[in-house]
Amino acid sequence: MKEINKIKDLSIWIFIVPFVAVNLCLLIVTNFHDILPPVARAGYTFPYIDGGLSISRTARFFPTYLIFKPAMFLTSYFLIIYWRTNFNLMKNFNANQKFINYFLFFGVGSAICLVFHSIFLGIKFDIAIYKFVRRFVLLCFIFFEVTAQAYLVITLYKIKEEINNFINAKILKIKIVLVSVLIIVGVLVIPIVSMPGNKFLKHALEWDYFIGVIAFYLLTFFMWKKK
Repeated sequence: MKEINKIKDLSIWIFIVPFVAVNLCLLIVTNFHDILPPVARAGYTFPYIDGGLSISRTARFFPTYLIFKPAMFLTSYFLIIYWRTNFNLMKNFNANQKFINYFLFFGVGSAICLVFHSIFLGIKFDIAIYKFVRRFVLLCFIFFEVTAQAYLVITLYKIKEEINNFINAKILKIKIVLVSVLIIVGVLVIPIVSMPGNKFLKHALEWDYFIGVIAFYLLTFFMWKKK
């Protein structure tokens, strides 16, 4: 089926583009101080462990936003096509119509939220409602994205016998574990992120959660067999 090859191609780019963009921004703000305004410069940090910087801190100043924003717009475009292609593929397998409608809705919704988050990033307005909206959009992206992933793996699991010849079943199980961990961690950290303080812990969680979310697409690439 042509949809399978398309999903494989899209999924690897959805992993590569944001991963490279975010880590390139990190590399620039920690090493290339000559091309950065003083407020954007940062010392050495490995935020996946020490939480020295947030992702937005690395990407909201010139010139890093010239990397981050186009990369997120491109990722959003890929996400929309990815979820629509999965929707079409699941219809071929007569998957539960309700579930495939859900993952299409939440998947496309996550892409739209990512676009708005990228637009807002780096724009400064000293207005409380603006700050609230910016954070709300980011939370919506995370919620929509993980919910879409959950509905998709549920759909795949329910039709696993029909698609057995098209997938690596072990990778599907890993995807189920990954999404379960993302949901559990997302619920458990709500008290941490909602309270003041714990800045470094919040930053480390943000970076690690980001890797978990995009790892879903790397696993997708390896799950589907080339057809």
